This record gives sequence, C-alpha cells and structure tokens, in this order.
Amino acid sequence: MMSRTIRARGITVPSIPRGQVPHTLNRRALAHVANLENIPSDDSKPFSVPISDDSFETYHFDPPPYSLETTKKQLKQLYHDMTMVRRMEIVADALYKDRKIRGFCHLSTGQEAVAVGIEHAITRNDKLITAYRSHGFTLMRGGSVKSIIAELLGRQDGISFGKGGSMHMFCESFFGGNGIVGASVPVGAGIAFAQQYNERQNVTINLFGDGAANQGQVHEAFNLAKLWSLPVIFGCENNKYGMGTSAERASAMTDYYKRGQYIPGLRVNGMDVLAVLSAVRHGKEYVQAGKGPLLYEYTTYRFAGHSMSDPGTAYRSREELKSERANDPISSLRNKLINWGVFTEDQAKDIDRSIRQRINEEVAEAEKSPEPELKAKVLFQDIYVRGSEPNQRRGRTIDETYYSGCQP
Repeated sequence: MMSRTIRARGITVPSIPRGQVPHTLNRRALAHVANLENIPSDDSKPFSVPISDDSFETYHFDPPPYSLETTKKQLKQLYHDMTMVRRMEIVADALYKDRKIRGFCHLSTGQEAVAVGIEHAITRNDKLITAYRSHGFTLMRGGSVKSIIAELLGRQDGISFGKGGSMHMFCESFFGGNGIVGASVPVGAGIAFAQQYNERQNVTINLFGDGAANQGQVHEAFNLAKLWSLPVIFGCENNKYGMGTSAERASAMTDYYKRGQYIPGLRVNGMDVLAVLSAVRHGKEYVQAGKGPLLYEYTTYRFAGHSMSDPGTAYRSREELKSERANDPISSLRNKLINWGVFTEDQAKDIDRSIRQRINEEVAEAEKSPEPELKAKVLFQDIYVRGSEPNQRRGRTIDETYYSGCQP
C-alpha cells in the first residue's frame, strides 16, 4: 500500500509570515518521496502522489486533498509543458537582446507551475483571462510557439497578427493578456456571468498580479461575483513584486487570499505544479456545485525583472535571487519524478533535447513570417468573428470609415 499524506478537512496549516513562502516547501515535499511505492509500469494507470503539508492555507474553505491522483503520462506532460514555457521565454529573452523584439516583453520565468498546473486541472471549455505576463498561459491554452514568438516579433503570423505584442494574445477560451493593471478582473467576472447566464457547466479562471490587488475595480468585481454566485476562481499570482515595489511596501495586508472577505480563499504554493493542480481541481468542483466564487493566491516568484527593460536587481539582493532559484519549480518536479521512477535522468535529458529542437524549429518559422501589410484593412482584422463583419467600420473619424472590399 503506497504512502500518502493525510490531513483532516477543515484544519488549516500554520500562518506564513507576511509576504514569505518558506524554502522548506520543496524539501518537505521531497521528504515524502522515499515512502512512495508500487508506481505502476503502465504510463496510463492512475496512482496517488503526496503533496506537502505546507502547500495550502485556507480562509473559510476546506483544503484540497493532500494527495493527487495522476498518471506517469500526466506527470511527464507537466514536466514537458513547464520546460516548453521556460525554453520559449529563454528564446524570447535572446531575441529581445538581439533587438528583434521591441517594446514591452514580460517574461514569467519561475512562474511556470501556475499556468501549467491550472491548465491540467481545467478543460478547454473553461475560460481563462490573465494580466500581461501571459506567454505561458497562451501556450497552454492552445497557442503555438510559432504564433507567440511571431507576435512578439510583430509579424503577420503572430497570434494577434503582430499587432498585440507581449500583453495582447488571445485564442479560443483565452481572453488575454491584458495591459491595464487590474482591468482584466471585472472582464473575467463578465465572462463568468455569461457562462452562468447561458447555463454552461464550466468555470472562469480569472488571474491578476499582486500589483493589481489594491485596485478598486478588483474588489468591485469580487462584490458582484459573490452577489450573483458567479462560477469564477479569482487568482492572485503573488510573485512578491509589483514592478520594483515589494508586496510589503505596497499592501497593508499581504494575505491576498483573504482579500475577498466574504469569498472563501486559499493560498497555494505556486512553485509546486502538483499543489496548483490539486488546488484548482478542488476549486472547480466547489464552483461547479453552485457555491459561488473563490479567491486563490498562488505564491510564486519571477526570476527575471518586471519586463526586459528591468534587470530585476536594483530592488532585491543577489542572495534573495539565489535563494529563490533553489526552489525552481521545474528542477523540483524533475527531482521528484526521477526519485519516484517516473523517468530516468537520461529520459529527462531526452525530453529537454526534444523541446529545444521543437522550439528552435518554430522560432525559425516565426522569424520567416512577413510583417503585416501597411494597409488600413489590416487594422480591422478579427475585430468581428469572420463572416459576420459589417460592410463598413468606422475609424477615429467619419473620414476614416473602412468599407469592405476596398483596398486602401
């Protein structure tokens, strides 16, 4: 019989000091590894893995299970997906430094477990909206590496035809990538309202950063969501810094999962993809049961600066960065999977090599993509669902009206 962590429902873990996530999280999780036995040889056969006792803190909410039913196939895919996001953004970093990507570019290096864990807990029928650190979410929601890199390069094959850039990427069931701080939260509440109105049995994942947590519109969205029992899981990605300002300097109270007051909350170790997956599965069941919204806080860390123009070292020490990198979500998962016998060190290296090759091929294709035509019609691409466009669309003035069929 395999060992698993057991915890009574309704019992919360001890409080973590303001703005801190203990570095024991990863060590505690790995401590359980030695007791895991009887892992099936079949990649598709379910089995349970333990989740660290320190993964969750609750607010008027029962914690998720401290074990996760999964398969070797899914565990390998989690590692693959996080590594894909990381490698894609490493390439984006290099392209920016080569001056091929211009303007804004916000990387999520270190935060991959949040995007990947969420995606593996929901379906493509569920909706997701986030703020401007959106590359990983775009990839997980169905965007290709080519379409994302081409968008960053400002090319026609970009997911938004090269007109949106780093912050404005969209695909089916994914509503961005949004550039105005906090503004995506009420939009996400509206998406959840549409799901409820249309009697869809799915949920909206509505993400924002700790730097947006004090916005008035965020709390207005919380209020409406609770009044109307909307099927939404709000999620604060707390990477500890809003631009160059620490959470402690920006917020009088940094327990963001308690900010909903009348909305139940959960703090999740966002550096552990298994904890994120378990938490979102648990939350989705709660919301789908008609119990109303939830407020999650994913405690994570960005290894890079706020954007490519920010070296990320002026407001935090090198010692802090070194300490946080020791809790890298990809390395932590890799170590667990090797210890559990899910794959070997050599097999992990084969996955890494395959990902590098795929990324390089798609980036090469993205760089071959043409720039958008310098014609007015390009500005009106995909404003409406294709085939439903009106005959005329007005620009900034009546003199800038664009008529279908014209080739200005």
